[in-house]
Amino acid sequence: MKKTVVITVSVVDDDRMLIEGLAAWLAGVPDVRLTGWAATVEELLATEPEPADVVLLDLLLADRSDPVDNLRTLVRLRRRVLVVSVVTSGDMARQMIRAGAGGYLTKDHDLAALVAKVREVAKEEVAISPELALGWLADQDADRPALSPQERAVLLAYASGMTLIAAARSAGVQPGTARNYLERVKDKYRKAGRPAYTKLDLAARVREDGLAT
Repeated sequence: MKKTVVITVSVVDDDRMLIEGLAAWLAGVPDVRLTGWAATVEELLATEPEPADVVLLDLLLADRSDPVDNLRTLVRLRRRVLVVSVVTSGDMARQMIRAGAGGYLTKDHDLAALVAKVREVAKEEVAISPELALGWLADQDADRPALSPQERAVLLAYASGMTLIAAARSAGVQPGTARNYLERVKDKYRKAGRPAYTKLDLAARVREDGLAT
């Protein structure tokens, strides 16, 4: 019998009613377990029994701490973070992803949607509310270059860790063509002021721009 892999979750939120409701609901979810809760990031890091797989981070905390600073504190510690907030701004979601969040979910979703996004973040996928993702894809910021479908396909495959040959096969093109697409992508990011010289750089751009959604 296959063993269930449990994803542990910690929450930074000062809404005790929400936390208690989440804890009760997760009691019936076999692969996600709530292991820690705190009203601030500082408190979580001081009291958490052990680092959870995913941290749920609210943006508007009672201590009036800066949301980006809170996120960056967790990211520096290599924590996977899913922002869960009442703020429905696509700009805010984009800012949080670029600062290192693994996903952004608005609080008007149900708990089933939350668990689905937790699973995505645990797998290091970029998890964004569907309505925010649509706005994201429609957005054409100056620093977010427009990529052709072929360029995007090769970029996503290569940045995911594939070799150039494997990425070419995944995108249905020859290795030489795939190389040309990647050079075009790099040139577009360079012209946008966000150079990407290595595979790690490209993976960072994919994450920042939500291209995997």
